[in-house]
Amino acid sequence: MQRQRSLLILILVLIIAAITVIATIPIPLGLDLRGGSQLTIQVKPSADIPKITDRELEGVKKVVEGRINGLGVSEPVIQTVGADKILVQLPGVNDPEQAERVLGGTAQLEFRTQKPNTETQLLAFQASRAELKFKQEELRKSTDKAAIVKNQENLQKNNQAIAELFESTNPPLIGKYLKDAYGEPTQGNNWNVAIRFDQKGGELFANLTKNLAGTGRSIGVFLDNELISAPTVGIEFAATGITGGSAVITGRFTAQQANDLGVQLRGGALPVPVEIAERRTVGATLGKDSIQSSIYAGVGGLTLVLIFMVVYYRLPGLIADISLVIYSLLTWSTFALLGVTLTLPGIAGFILSIGMAVDANVLIFERTREELRAGKSLYRSVESGFYRAFSSILDSNVTTWIACAALFWLGSGLVKGFALTLALGVAVSMFTAITCSRTLLFLAISIHSLRKTELFCPNLPASNKAEVTQ
Repeated sequence: MQRQRSLLILILVLIIAAITVIATIPIPLGLDLRGGSQLTIQVKPSADIPKITDRELEGVKKVVEGRINGLGVSEPVIQTVGADKILVQLPGVNDPEQAERVLGGTAQLEFRTQKPNTETQLLAFQASRAELKFKQEELRKSTDKAAIVKNQENLQKNNQAIAELFESTNPPLIGKYLKDAYGEPTQGNNWNVAIRFDQKGGELFANLTKNLAGTGRSIGVFLDNELISAPTVGIEFAATGITGGSAVITGRFTAQQANDLGVQLRGGALPVPVEIAERRTVGATLGKDSIQSSIYAGVGGLTLVLIFMVVYYRLPGLIADISLVIYSLLTWSTFALLGVTLTLPGIAGFILSIGMAVDANVLIFERTREELRAGKSLYRSVESGFYRAFSSILDSNVTTWIACAALFWLGSGLVKGFALTLALGVAVSMFTAITCSRTLLFLAISIHSLRKTELFCPNLPASNKAEVTQ
């Protein structure tokens, strides 16, 4: 009995926490519900790169992410599709031509020289940019569009101010001379970023580093006119510069930071053309209609399920209905906490998972009725019903999770949203069916007036209809 009380307290705490989360954290809506633009970017091979591999595609994707951040879009979806395409979804952006102009060109990578006597200014601007970027990430979680736009404007001004502290070399050292960039481990847990130029690039890089060696001024590595790294050159290279066409950028990077910088450099160096292969706009009105239709379908279906459970399963059906309400609260709050972007297929996955939750209760109650018909006491029948149904429930949920995993890893776009919401919903449904329904059902049979077999299984033989007191 003490265990049942503890579980009941846990359930109450979870309900209160779920309601609090739902009331304070809004769930972001996807493109199909909020409206916006969707672009498919085709990455094309060139004379220098005749075949697009995953490495090149990841580099272009990194550049696209940086450019979208410049648009100030909240909750964008950016993912590779197939071997040579990138899908970009921009919720709330109703001007796809603007997005196309921003995303449609080859990234511009350039190595620049820091101007004399600007070291203090650079440090101040970099500190300010770090604060603005942190604020930008926080604002993306909110719905304050005005604040997002204002912060983005300040960030662009900051980037421009930093760019004015540097000047281009003559001739310019640009991305087309960079052959490779990648992270490499050092002793301990630190990582460096190794870069390698072609012959022409190596000559320009040697001249650039010779002029900066030992001065304390930085090499400005700019991608689309935004500073992504500012390494300095040691005094030992003052005579000849860094020769051989290879260099190492040190800076106590983590493995992730070194990899990200390598991807950014490679993305800016890609001499591959990109073009917008497909453009689609979803109106906000269509999104609102989809939400309204989904709500009607969800509420209507849930209401019919609740009524059926009470009519057919009596008291256990009523307890299952309470568990379903708890399930809905817990699942919705889980979506909010994990930052799941809700799409129309995602709503379908959520509604389908409600059916999975009902299915688990049906298995339990049917097993319970079988035990009652076999002449067992009410307590033993309920206990055996949960025990015998568990393996079937587990098998059903595991197969569903396997299908969700396949859809998530092999699918794309809206299919992933469906798989994610269904998988989360099934996980929560198992908890509510096994824990919530069980706790509430044992609480019910602890009440003397509710320990009647007809409240659990009508149409029993007359010998089994007596009040159960065990």
